[in-house]
Amino acid sequence: MTSSDAEDNRWSDLDRPPLGAASLRRALVRDGGLWTSLDVVAATGSTNSDLAARADELAEGTVLVAEEQSAGRGRLDRQWSAPPRSGLFLSVLLKPSEVPVERWGWLPLLTGVAVATGLSRAAGVDTALKWPNDLLVTVGDQERKAGGILAERAGSVSGGGVVVGVGLNVTLREDELPVPTAGSLALAGAKVTDRDPLLRAVLRSLEQWYGDWRAAGGDPAASRLQEAYAAGCATLGRRVRAELPGDRALVGEAVAVDGDGRLVLATEDGVQQPVGAGDIVHLRPAE
Repeated sequence: MTSSDAEDNRWSDLDRPPLGAASLRRALVRDGGLWTSLDVVAATGSTNSDLAARADELAEGTVLVAEEQSAGRGRLDRQWSAPPRSGLFLSVLLKPSEVPVERWGWLPLLTGVAVATGLSRAAGVDTALKWPNDLLVTVGDQERKAGGILAERAGSVSGGGVVVGVGLNVTLREDELPVPTAGSLALAGAKVTDRDPLLRAVLRSLEQWYGDWRAAGGDPAASRLQEAYAAGCATLGRRVRAELPGDRALVGEAVAVDGDGRLVLATEDGVQQPVGAGDIVHLRPAE
């Protein structure tokens, strides 16, 4: 099924019209800008996988958006699924060749800041960041996951880069949630749920943050990325459990995000322990 097929069926769900690929390209793809191409497909397995398979031949700034993903993935190969046209499911190809590779780990955190900033402007909804890659909204008095980010190295050392995928629930209704802890912009009371302006806002915000970070050589302090991430991170100041590789766990208060993008936990024995990978569980005071 192609994007033109989606246009033919644009009234199949009045609340969920298809994205306008041509208007999005006119708004976002320009000479001297980051975004070099933008395609919308009706359905695919995974936009991340599609771009990763062609990372060497594609230009930096390639954007691929899917109205539906049948094999969308989150961290640790978890599945991500949602009804067609109910959210934003996209991947972008970045090739920050002038930035030291050891700083590329900031890209998923940078994307989180960019998405939260764009949504605040365009949707009028506060989106908090759960380290390292979740987007949280408040539904009633509950903190719920409305989206996630997955960054993957792709292609060769000389011609490849990083594919960054974003999945965001926009109009998902309560009876459509995959799990009770999930949320969406609509459920969080967003003033705008039209996906076209939301996507434009997210990509423009990402272009700005990525440009500033790259101009600073990937330095998270000089680009103010580290400061912005800390300001929007719902994990900091919380008691958390880090579920680490090898069936290990570490409990402590999340006190900082260090210069390498790691979450620093202050444990009960007085040690400050950086965590670079793992699942983070926000604990209630009694846990």
